[in-house]
Amino acid sequence: MTDASLPADLRYVAERAKGFMPREEGMILFDVARAYGPRGPICEIGSYCGKSAIYLGAAARMTGSVVFTVDHHRGSEEIQPGWAHHDPTLMDPRFGKMDSLPFFRTAIASAGLEEHVIAIVGRSATVARHWNTPLAMLFIDGGHAEDPVTQDYEGWSPHVMPGGALVFHDIYPDPKQGGQAPYRVYQRALASGAFREVRAEGSIRVMERVEPSGG
Repeated sequence: MTDASLPADLRYVAERAKGFMPREEGMILFDVARAYGPRGPICEIGSYCGKSAIYLGAAARMTGSVVFTVDHHRGSEEIQPGWAHHDPTLMDPRFGKMDSLPFFRTAIASAGLEEHVIAIVGRSATVARHWNTPLAMLFIDGGHAEDPVTQDYEGWSPHVMPGGALVFHDIYPDPKQGGQAPYRVYQRALASGAFREVRAEGSIRVMERVEPSGG
């Protein structure tokens, strides 16, 4: 997999968008989305300012798929004021809250992907309760504390179709490298017997559903 597989204009926009997705891992997402996109829609939980959605959207455009991004755009815990990853330019002074939606929309429009990346603005757990469409690929990269990542997994993984992909970001087996909540939920998914791991690179883990539902 090389960067040459991603159009230069999209690579340019993705690398300049705000976010925490390293280029190498973004290219893994692009590769996985190209493989599973022909089977159906892709869903991303936690889109922040749109960096990872560009990689997913580029693959969706190539495969005739579509990406739904689910985010309330008020920021997860680790990017709130006082935390290490806080970006003050994302604060909306009118409400005293984070608002990444304008940055997300700018990134997707700049990449020319508005027909392929559809933003759903709302809390993941709420949207999941009303979601009924089988997913070819689910990318979980929302809040990284225990409760939000557990809710994302429980609410969304049942919608992954047989043969579809469940993808986690920020999986760190060594606690010295990062938080453990996503790692524990990833282990739970493996232990469920509903998914088998098919790819592990960097902090990304790709699993494929082997059972119709559950987990």
